[in-house]
Amino acid sequence: MSLFGAMTTAITGLSAQARALGHVSDNVANSQTAGFKRVDTSFVSYLTESTQSVHRSGSVVARPDYTNSISGPIAQSENPLSLAISGQGFFSVALPTGSANGQVSFDERQFYTRTGDFQLDLNGYMVNSAGYALQGWSSDATGEPDRTQIEPIRVSDLVFNPIATSNIDLSANLPAGGTEAVSTPRDVYDSLGTLQEMTFTWTPNGANTWTLDITAPNGGGSLGTVDVLFGQAASPVVADGTIGGFANATGSFAGAASVAGDPAILSFSADFGQGAQAMTLNLGAFGEARGLTQYNEEEYTVRNFEQNGVPLGSYSSVGIRENGDVAINYDNGQSRVIARVPITTFNAPDMLQRLDGQAFMRTVESGEARTSDVASNGAGRLAISSIEGSNVDIASEFSKLIVAQRAYTANTKIVTATDEMLQDTINMRR
Repeated sequence: MSLFGAMTTAITGLSAQARALGHVSDNVANSQTAGFKRVDTSFVSYLTESTQSVHRSGSVVARPDYTNSISGPIAQSENPLSLAISGQGFFSVALPTGSANGQVSFDERQFYTRTGDFQLDLNGYMVNSAGYALQGWSSDATGEPDRTQIEPIRVSDLVFNPIATSNIDLSANLPAGGTEAVSTPRDVYDSLGTLQEMTFTWTPNGANTWTLDITAPNGGGSLGTVDVLFGQAASPVVADGTIGGFANATGSFAGAASVAGDPAILSFSADFGQGAQAMTLNLGAFGEARGLTQYNEEEYTVRNFEQNGVPLGSYSSVGIRENGDVAINYDNGQSRVIARVPITTFNAPDMLQRLDGQAFMRTVESGEARTSDVASNGAGRLAISSIEGSNVDIASEFSKLIVAQRAYTANTKIVTATDEMLQDTINMRR
């Protein structure tokens, strides 16, 4: 082993410890960076010659040991759009590259991150602190996601279209033996989202029979009448006090056939200026003591009277559910699911390519990206209104710092000693 070889080995040791010190420095600097994954150091030796009789000094190299698969601590956040993944997986994100006329363009490459401190930007995209836009599956009108493609999630502040009333549920008791008509108002929504007044009037019409008349001042006046029979179904026998059937329907009324246990439904329509609006009145079930009944009570008692219409709604807020659904909330009490956030997993996440802003890209070594629903196929769960912190442990990094510093100093001693020995060799000539 030559003195020059010893010096060369010590110099590679200095370089390796300097690189390890750089890893420690990067970790400490990002100890408070959301979603940051620390870089450990692995030292690898390279040999010049090593046999049973001879060993010549070689070199050492410090290689990064990534911890992409190790989670950081999850903390609650006041931001309702903040997300954290409890378990394995990454958020799929896109990198904006510019905008023109309100249209944002994105990098065609796929990026992934664990940094979930998302906020709405001025264009309605959910972006994290590094500027990456959250991606998801768009949802149809029923809220079901389209899993065939993934795209940046954009929240629109468009209004929620009104929904015309199509169904009315009535649960009440008419007094058995009653002799006076009773009325109940119930406003409904037309197709423009405007409240329209309607009145439901019950008039006794002989034993166990009440005649229902529905009037709508702006919908054509009287919409028709129908006799509601109690305990008088033809087959099978029904209990007294429960609806037995309908008879003598007029106007737009049509009653369901009397079958014990089937829904007791009346259909009718009204025209509030936008054409005929079909509605159904659900009175419970034939022969069952629910919905509309006739029992021995002194007064007409309404237990429930609801309709399914919805007025025009303006954007109120946006929220994310535990299954990943992104829902826009409106001031009319309604909500609409516009997208679902999936989670992407890899066979070897530590082999992902690291990028600026705590982002990653797929590599051949990491394996294919598998995008799936939350908590399925090995993907973790979503923690709502939460942020995953850095997985750096300051105490551990300080320990690595001390070791790297001592190892660096030891290598300088070898360089110094080798230099002195070389100087002694030169002085032998004098």
